[in-house]
Amino acid sequence: MRIQNKNIIASILFVLISFVCFAQKMPPSPEKSNGTIPVGLSVDLGVVAILFLGMLYGSKKLLSKKD
Repeated sequence: MRIQNKNIIASILFVLISFVCFAQKMPPSPEKSNGTIPVGLSVDLGVVAILFLGMLYGSKKLLSKKD
């Protein structure tokens, strides 16, 4: 497959994935919550951990590529 075809397919997949991200259900309102699921749960620590692990992996790949 040519590079141009791969770029087109990648662009189409990117657009479709973004539609799926917007199609998720809204979280329950606080008055309808039965108290078991905290509303507005923070995911900050998970995002920081993923970014940190990604930086470690990327730096490892760059350093091993130079050898």
